[in-house]
Amino acid sequence: MAAPLCRILIFAKAPVAGAVKTRLIPRLGAAGAAHFAHEMLNFTFIEALAVADVRVELCAAPAPDDTAWHNKVPAGVETSDQGNGDLGERLARAAKRAIGSGERAILIGSDCPALDRHRLQSAAAALEDVDAFIHPAADGGYALLALRRFSPDIFAGIAWSSDAVAEQTLQRIGRLGWSCCAGETLRDIDDPADYDAWITEQPPA
Repeated sequence: MAAPLCRILIFAKAPVAGAVKTRLIPRLGAAGAAHFAHEMLNFTFIEALAVADVRVELCAAPAPDDTAWHNKVPAGVETSDQGNGDLGERLARAAKRAIGSGERAILIGSDCPALDRHRLQSAAAALEDVDAFIHPAADGGYALLALRRFSPDIFAGIAWSSDAVAEQTLQRIGRLGWSCCAGETLRDIDDPADYDAWITEQPPA
C-alpha cells in the first residue's frame, strides 16, 4: 500500500511593502523588504513543487482572494486562508485539516533559503519512520515541522516569537510519547543580521 501523501503547508504573508519583513526595512527599505519576501516566496514555491508525491498549499495572510495575491501564486499550489488567532492556532488548524484528511503535514514559512527541495523531500521521507520531524531555526524557532499525527498540545501555549519555540515544541512531543527526529539547525532571514550573514555565505556571481 502506498504511503499517505504529504501536504506542504506554506505560511506566508502577501509581499506588500510596509506589511511584510518589517524587521528588514532598516536594511532594505519597505519596497526592498517586500521584494525580498516575494523572491523568497517564489523560491519556496519552486522548491516545494519539485518534491515528489506531495501537495503544496499556501496558507495565506490576507486571504488568497485578496488583490495582494494577484498573479503571485503559481499553478499547482492550492490556497487557503490562515484565518484568525495566534500563530499556534493557525498552524494547528492547517495541520489538523491535513492529517484529518489522511495526509501528513509539513509546516514551513517562506523565509528559509536553506529549506530546499532535498530537505523537504527528506522531511517527508522521515515521516515513514517517526511521528514528527523538525528543523530547528538558529533563532530558537523552527524552520520546518513535519507531523504524521496531530495533537493541539503541539501548538497551544507556545511562546511564539521567542527563542524557546523549538525547545517547547520538542518537550510537548516528548510528553505525548511520539517518536521524533531533528534535522540540522537552519537560519530564517528575519532581521538585518540574518540577511547580512546570508549574503556573506552566497558564492561569488
